[in-house]
Amino acid sequence: MTPVPVFDSGVEGMMSKLGMRCITALMVCAGLGRAALAGLPPVPVPPENPMTESKRLLGKVLFWDEQLSSDNTVACATCHSLGKGGTDPRQLRSPGPDGVLNTEDDIFGSAGVVKSDAGYDYVQDAVFGVKPQQTGRSANPTINAAFFPSLFWDGRATSQFIDPQTGQVAIASGGALESQSVGPPVSSVEMAHPGWNWNELTAKLADSRPLEFAAGLQPDVAAALASNPTYPGLFAAAFGDPAITSERVAFAIATYERTLISDQTPWDAYVAGNTDAMTANQVLGWQKFQGAGRCNVCHVAPLFTDSSFRNIGLRPISEDPGRQAISGNPNDAGKFKTPGLRNAGLKRTLMHNGMFQTMGQVMAYYRQLPTAPPVHPDNMDVLMNSIFLTTEESAAVQDFVANALTDARVQYQQFPFDRLSLLGDRPQDRCAVIAATGDAGTGGVVPSIIAVAPPVIGNDTFRIGLAGALPGAQASLGVSTSPPAGGRISPTQSVGTLYAGSNGMATMHWPLVASQFSPGTTLYLQWFVVDPSGQGGVAASQVALMPVSCGRSSCPSACDSIDFNGDTIFPDTLDIQDFLSVFAGGVCEGQQAGDVPCNSDIDFNNDTLLPDVADIQTFLAVFSGGQCQ
Repeated sequence: MTPVPVFDSGVEGMMSKLGMRCITALMVCAGLGRAALAGLPPVPVPPENPMTESKRLLGKVLFWDEQLSSDNTVACATCHSLGKGGTDPRQLRSPGPDGVLNTEDDIFGSAGVVKSDAGYDYVQDAVFGVKPQQTGRSANPTINAAFFPSLFWDGRATSQFIDPQTGQVAIASGGALESQSVGPPVSSVEMAHPGWNWNELTAKLADSRPLEFAAGLQPDVAAALASNPTYPGLFAAAFGDPAITSERVAFAIATYERTLISDQTPWDAYVAGNTDAMTANQVLGWQKFQGAGRCNVCHVAPLFTDSSFRNIGLRPISEDPGRQAISGNPNDAGKFKTPGLRNAGLKRTLMHNGMFQTMGQVMAYYRQLPTAPPVHPDNMDVLMNSIFLTTEESAAVQDFVANALTDARVQYQQFPFDRLSLLGDRPQDRCAVIAATGDAGTGGVVPSIIAVAPPVIGNDTFRIGLAGALPGAQASLGVSTSPPAGGRISPTQSVGTLYAGSNGMATMHWPLVASQFSPGTTLYLQWFVVDPSGQGGVAASQVALMPVSCGRSSCPSACDSIDFNGDTIFPDTLDIQDFLSVFAGGVCEGQQAGDVPCNSDIDFNNDTLLPDVADIQTFLAVFSGGQCQ
């Protein structure tokens, strides 16, 4: 087993009890040498980012927190499911370069965010419309990624890590994990809206309750949050002060990922001397795997990769230039990183575009060579011409790769590969569009409702989108506590009224303030759009079911939205100053461009007038000892 260094930053050299689960007796202090059994080498750790237990715990929290995305819907763990080898278990198909779905160039990537603009308004994507966008390649494993000198299929996450906030070199060499970790959180496809940057993200984390939308916390995470329930507290424990920066986020996530080492496979036990660890057929597969001109030329043990970039003739170079787009070298055209094969049997998609879903399909592709060479031979690696496996050999190699290289801890999601429940895993806690057809308007188009934001009380960035409306039409968002009948709800209230843009879209920003909701309430939402071709002059969208709930940390108090300066004294003089500033047309103290919470939280009666006399009356009632007291 490869020792993984995990230390407690509070007491030098002392390991937490939970961290000890992944430490063997072979472990010695970081920097003093580490022994390893046959199999994987010691985990490389850049000196600029030494391993500490508090940093590992912070990284684990960040990795699993959907609040790392701008719309609170995507975590690192969303696309990197540890139980599936650290890859995405969702087989999501999107059109390839031909723009047509269900053709041979289709891509099986990962779902990201619904496209939005910098004002958090939903916008139409040219390919995905108002559905979550998808990545153009399949997700690489996070497990054992610590060993690679560069990451991503094209190697664009380099060994040298440059802090995106400062532009300074933070790690001279060995920082590929850090380089990779800062890409997706600001990607306008994966986790953010266009223009979202690290200054905005770090400010958001400072105001977010860690793992607010998660459930079933892992024991070590639960213990960490019990001691430090805020992100500033977690960062202070890991780095000595509460500052939240892109470098520290990268350092923490990379530290956690350096403990995701899968080295307890049947093969590891076999090469360590346990001759019964692999079956006879797997031993045969291992032998054939090592044959002349066979698999191990590229998939070199113990990582089962040579970390090179190769073109195996899978798809035309014109679809994806691969490594060439990064290096600029024509010799790299169509080349992609040779993946490691550990836990490959757990993956749901294989190859850079995810075009194969089973190991059998992969083996069939290689088995056809060289009698039926690939149909896309341009710049193909010459080694592909020497590969040959009989049907029997192929079956044994497949057994070896799919089973003898699988770590049971990964398969059964045991520490350090344990998981919690993301909001995305729990349909019962998410907004969902239900089967209520709505009513079409002009052109026979039924307006669409976009309901992906977490319906959690205290989510001050909650929003509901509209698409497919008549351009410029007035639209109101109706709410009911009763299910729809005949395709429509019978609204008991309206969230507000707005007008669709020239593209037929609109976004209702509706902060879920504690004073307005009771946890456990199920609401039904539907857009009603003025349209002369609609029933009764109104077109109606599909219906969204909204299960209002508290976050993991319990529901905030009705007074929380009045505590503008966050000092837990509500309301005090500073809160009144903020309130009056907004009422006079100003902004709240400390509010940044793009922030929604302050003005919206002041709309206590939820009439979208920010603020009006009714809001002042509510505020003064609380200040004089009303409902919050």
